[in-house]
Parts: sequence; structure tokens; C-alpha cells
Amino acid sequence: MQHILDAIMAGDTAPGDFANLDLPESYRAVTVHADEVDMFEGVATRDKDPRKSLHVEDVALPELGPGEAYVAVMASAINYNTVWTSIFEPVSTFGFLKRYGRLSELTKRHDLPYHVVGSDLAGVVLQTGPGVTKWQPGTEVVAHCLSVELEDAEGHDDSMMDPQQRIWGFETNFGGLAHIALVKSNQLMPKPAHLTWEEAASPGLVNSTAYRQLVSRNAGQMKQGDNVLIWGASGGLGGFATQYALNGGAVPVCVVSNEEKAQIARSMGAELIINRSEEGYKFWKDEHTQDPAEWKRFGAKIRELTGGEDIDIVFEHPGRETFGASVYVTRKGGTITTCASTSGYMHEYDNRYLWMNLKRIVSSHFANYRESWEANRLIAKGMIHPTLSRTYSMDEVGQASLDVHHNLHQGKVGVLCLAPEEGLGVRDTEMREKHIDAINRFRGV
Repeated sequence: MQHILDAIMAGDTAPGDFANLDLPESYRAVTVHADEVDMFEGVATRDKDPRKSLHVEDVALPELGPGEAYVAVMASAINYNTVWTSIFEPVSTFGFLKRYGRLSELTKRHDLPYHVVGSDLAGVVLQTGPGVTKWQPGTEVVAHCLSVELEDAEGHDDSMMDPQQRIWGFETNFGGLAHIALVKSNQLMPKPAHLTWEEAASPGLVNSTAYRQLVSRNAGQMKQGDNVLIWGASGGLGGFATQYALNGGAVPVCVVSNEEKAQIARSMGAELIINRSEEGYKFWKDEHTQDPAEWKRFGAKIRELTGGEDIDIVFEHPGRETFGASVYVTRKGGTITTCASTSGYMHEYDNRYLWMNLKRIVSSHFANYRESWEANRLIAKGMIHPTLSRTYSMDEVGQASLDVHHNLHQGKVGVLCLAPEEGLGVRDTEMREKHIDAINRFRGV
């Protein structure tokens, strides 16, 4: 891989020279193994340790198919789907790979006894398969994680509705936590020129997810003046939701867990902050019983901050822990948009507050091609900024995933792949200097 890295670091390697680079038969990657899916049997979810299940090893380079590209990965990032993969919850991802492998002769490549994980990347196109015309070798790119076949009619209005919609690096193999990734060429987008490799890699999944969930006509349809309740407002998803609310003329009501996180939300421009640790909300009396009195107390706090107004849109992603409260505090006719469920998938709420007040629950899952492109365009224009707080080496990916699993991180956690150090890849220094404080907002937190 050294000659590939040298060509990238040179900064002036011609596209033809990139196309003629010899590719290795194998490459370094982060994997989980099919023969270890039962390794955490009987262990509580919180005690499952990604450091035991994530391996950094050499794997065979897969065949390049039509409409696909090899990308030399300079940096990637950790998402919750990597954590879920590493602890084999809620199910093993090898079931996804087997089902995908049955689709065609080409997709059989994905059904392997190991799974190369990761759903973010920033890097450089190395080679493209037959039929690819938009991307040349040597182009600096980022990738979104939507993988679809687009052979069915359903996917051509909203590609998230394609029957073969999958999340790359989670429901497909050959993901971004590696030295080389295999992607469909329509996953590729231009790398923002003012960002480093690790900064450019970090927004992909969560930025696009937040855009669809809050802004897009397919979910929140946020408008100017909306009161938007944002859970985890300084986190990986919430940090982008807060920025979108502010940029779109809405009023974010930011829920955070401590004063340090409250300061991050304020630094983004948010003024209405609810610190859960100070307020001491206990939405559950015990494992099986919620406390409506706490919902009511939470709603009163929101009205105190908003001047008596209720919430128009809830940006809901914690799931089980918060969902009953989210439904309760939403205004009559308002919307709860939901994804992820990081505190549990089995949501419970009092349907009287939904049905009798004509509220809507709208599901949202990642983003379609157009939404992903629009979200990346806003990053490239300096209107939305990365939320990168810390970067690990690829050999430290187990620790990085454990930190995310235990919510010890802030914003997004990056991973250096081929990039030998942080701070590389900036092409537009003037633009970077203009936005440097916003780019570094989450650093070291």
C-alpha cells in the first residue's frame, strides 16, 4: 500500500498514473468473524467489549464489479452500527451478508466468514468498474452509506424505498474501516476541500441522517420558527440536528446530559438548553413503568424556555428511554421523527396523547442519494461543520468502538486508515481559516 499512499501524498499524481497503480492482492481492514458471533452469549449488552470482537487483519481484495469503485481510505469514523456489529446485536450482521449474497453472482462476494465494517470514508478513487463515467482515479472523495440496486420501480422516487436498500459496511461487506473500500460509484461525493481527511470522513452517515430526519420532505419538513426538541444535542446526530435547526431558522431546544455538553450547544448558537443531570428527570419509575408526572414536568420546562409554546418537531433517536416523553411534549398536530433507538428498540408511549392530539410519528432511516448529496454540499460550503472530537488509529478501533458503546465520546470519533497522521488533506486553507473555530468546536471534548 505504500506506493498508493505515496501517490496520494504527492498531491500532483495524474489520473492516468493513479489508474495504473498496482493494487495489492490483500489489504488491511477491521473485521468481525462469523465463528465468534456467540462469544458474548449471556453477557449484558453494556458489558460486551468490542475490543474482543473487532480484528485488524489482512483480507483479500474483492473483485471490482460494474458500477463500482475501489477507494484508498485515508480516514473513516465510528458509528453506532459498528458498535452493534461488534457486539452482534440486535442480530449478527452475517445474516445480512448471506441474504445479500443470494441476490446475484456478483453479490456472492459479500457472503464471507468475515465482515469488513465501517460506513464512513474519505479517500481517493483508485479504480472504477465498467459503466462508471462520473469519477476518475485520483479524485478525492467521501462516501455516503446508501447501497441500492435500483432495479425496482420503488427506488426511483426515493432510493431509501428500494427493496434492496442496504447500509454499506453494515448490511454489506467491504466497508470503510480499511485501507481500501469497495463502494458503488453512486455513493461517492466530492471531498470538502477545506477539511482534513479525518474531518471529511466523520459527517457522512450522521450528517445525512440528520438532514433527512429533520429537513427533508421525507421526514421532519422543518420550517422557520419551529420549536425543535433535540435529544443529545451535542452528540454525533444531535450536533448536526442543532446546526440544521439554527441554519433553517428554527428554535432548537437542546437536551444534554451535563454542563460541558451544554457549552458545546451554546457555542453552536443554541440558547434554549435543558441539562438532564441538573433537572434530574426520571422518565421510568422502574424497568417496566413510565412516570407521566415526569413527562409533565419536562413539558413545563420546555414551555418555560419557549415562552409557553410546545414542541413542533422532536428529533428522537434515544428510543425507549425518552420516547414516551417525546410523544407527550409534542404540540397538537406536531411530529416525532425517529431513528436509531440507541437506548432500546421497544418504544412505549401513551397513545391518547398521540391519537387525540393528531400528532404524527415519522420513521426516518439514513438518507437517499439526493439528500446525502445536499447534506455533503452544505459541509463543503461551510454552512454545516464536522463534529469530530477525537481521532484514533486503525489499531485502536476496538477502544474507539468501546468508547462509543459506553457513550464516553462527544460528537463523532474518527479513525485514521492510510493517513499517517492527523491534519492532512486540506486543499483550501483560506476557507478553512474562515471556519476554523466551528471546525474545532468539538475537539478534545
